[in-house]
Amino acid sequence: MRLSRRGRGAVAGLGMLAVASGVVALTPAERIAGLMSSSSALAAETTAPPAAAMPSFADLVERLKPTVVSVYMDAEIGNVAELPGRGRQGQEFQNPYGPGSPFEFFFRQFGNGQGMPAQKVRAQGSGFFISADGYVLTNNHVVAHAKSVQIKTTEGKTLEAKVVGTDPKTDLAVLKVTASGTFPFVKFAQQTPRVGDWVLAMGNPFGLGGTVTAGIVSASGRDIGSGPYDDYLQIDAPVNKGNSGGPTFNTQGEVIGVNTAIYSPSGGSIGIAFDIPADTAKRVAEELKTKGSVSRGWIGVMVQPVTADLADSLGLKEAKGALIDDVQPGGPAAKAGLKSGDLVLAAGDEEIKDARELARKIAGVAPGQQLRLSVKRDGADETITVTTAAFPNEAKVAGQDRREPGSNPADSKLGLYLAPASDVEGAGAQGVVIVNVDPSGIAADKGLQQGDVILDAGGKAVSTPKDVSAAVSEARKAGKHTILMRVRGAQAMRYVALPIA
Repeated sequence: MRLSRRGRGAVAGLGMLAVASGVVALTPAERIAGLMSSSSALAAETTAPPAAAMPSFADLVERLKPTVVSVYMDAEIGNVAELPGRGRQGQEFQNPYGPGSPFEFFFRQFGNGQGMPAQKVRAQGSGFFISADGYVLTNNHVVAHAKSVQIKTTEGKTLEAKVVGTDPKTDLAVLKVTASGTFPFVKFAQQTPRVGDWVLAMGNPFGLGGTVTAGIVSASGRDIGSGPYDDYLQIDAPVNKGNSGGPTFNTQGEVIGVNTAIYSPSGGSIGIAFDIPADTAKRVAEELKTKGSVSRGWIGVMVQPVTADLADSLGLKEAKGALIDDVQPGGPAAKAGLKSGDLVLAAGDEEIKDARELARKIAGVAPGQQLRLSVKRDGADETITVTTAAFPNEAKVAGQDRREPGSNPADSKLGLYLAPASDVEGAGAQGVVIVNVDPSGIAADKGLQQGDVILDAGGKAVSTPKDVSAAVSEARKAGKHTILMRVRGAQAMRYVALPIA
């Protein structure tokens, strides 16, 4: 055997060590055999153990798939823009929030559909049983404007269903199977998942039916700009069009979230999906089952986050809390003594990290209940107790038929249904409350929402729907193409220019 120079040196060294130690010298062949044996032993000692096999979810999937359903709905609409997130073939749009928005391709957003004639639309999504008697949870945008709804089980059985209740603010809806029977149903997770936990997403992507994908929890507490209560889980399990309303499970088979939105410049999954957390989904589902709607607390304040500069000026070591920048006259906060400039640091026994967290905390308190706020005012700590009221658009006018022509004297083209703020509990004494918005109208295109309060129209204060109608008429007579309105929303005061030509 021919050895390299390095090999010969190694063998020679071993021979000299053996002679010097008085050990019987080995023959060249024996020396080579010994060297090979030592090398083999060293290799055996340093070789990594076999890699653990990837987890198989087969048993878990077999148990959970019967709880997940495909949801199909039929609607006849005058404009596809009325149907959030859907196209003619039941596929969900990837429409923009606005040019340049990082979230412009969320598939749950409205289609533009401008100029399209009335048509029948069939849309599809996903859902899952939440009780043995046939209640199904899905996304609101899956069944919005539905004339009829059907669900299809993994066994291929098609069942008629009705919409029991919807909550646009969290994009959740509850359906009820009309047929009697006992159905397999899910359990919601009690614990918040940790970032890095394995998850399974199930649903009806592209109408393919029972499909399972796996991934991990990528992040939590995501704000994607869809509303004041954003608190999404982010997962990387592939989620696509049609997955809306489907569940995401942990490895114990519990629902940790409801698949609701994706970020996708391409229109398909790129590993960034957003789930409504289980605690929110469970709470909303229970209210929708029992009442058909969700009651949220409201105190009549506008808040802003605390920046590093604000924290320094307020004498805080870190930027935290929610700074009140406006208090609605006559609202619960004003009655309790809250003022602009107050810094809310805690609600009840929970620390408030930012403005969004305070909004969610207040909304989670039923109207008529007390909420204790820890406030810093002029450098001093105070405790103020506020009695929450119903959110303006959930007040007593909610029971009226807002779509009758007489309830909208302003202008049918604007698509606004109005009521005096004084008639709406918690809305204050000034302005006109928007109690409903036609999704195909001009107002919806400009971002006006149910619950917004119009304070001025055409530079004049308004207190009745007729005031708004008069302002629109005057603007038209003056040859104007738009009318400027000052609007108080849930998050801020703003001016909105509505086309009237």
